[in-house]
Amino acid sequence: MKELIDAVVDMMEDKAYELTRRYIDEGKAAEEIFSAYQAAMEQIGQRFEAGTYFVPELIMAGEMMKTGAEIIKPFLSQEDGRKETRKTGKFLLATVEGDIHDIGKDIVGMMMQVNGFEVMDLGVDVPAATIVAEARAFQPDIIGLSGLLTLAFDPMKKCVDHLTEAGLRADYKVIIGGAQMDRQVCGHIGADAFATDAMAGVNICKKWMGA
Repeated sequence: MKELIDAVVDMMEDKAYELTRRYIDEGKAAEEIFSAYQAAMEQIGQRFEAGTYFVPELIMAGEMMKTGAEIIKPFLSQEDGRKETRKTGKFLLATVEGDIHDIGKDIVGMMMQVNGFEVMDLGVDVPAATIVAEARAFQPDIIGLSGLLTLAFDPMKKCVDHLTEAGLRADYKVIIGGAQMDRQVCGHIGADAFATDAMAGVNICKKWMGA
């Protein structure tokens, strides 16, 4: 699978899809092909952390992952049960009320899925009450609150306060994400951790889940 991994890492879309279809035709296991995409995404994440890849590459990689998954999806049906047992955890994700930025959120959601999390993405401009209600229903292990601007601080704090008032705060880890986040903001909001880039957030969540 090295040829496919290299094609994805090097952003060679056409070659990656051609290889994916060829491997399917040759009878290779769909799960093995999907694992190659996952391995490529891990390398892309490492390059992002190292500063050699940037947000456009992450977005493009996410699209390649999505297309590759669509190609092999019909061949994964027999392996659904085994995939389910490998779930890392459940992750509820939202950009908080007053903020409509979604690029960072979407990258986090995609990277969390690649790393085995079941993700529920509530979208952007989501009120605290909605996040708490969805948490009750979805029962995630971790809640991720995204916000690009400083105006996201108060809605994030409101969400954590709502969880506390509902007696649910101890049930979930809460991680906040965005370029403006730091340790002081994290303490003010009452979150368990903060991240300023997608891979850092994923690594924190994996560590929480023992992955």
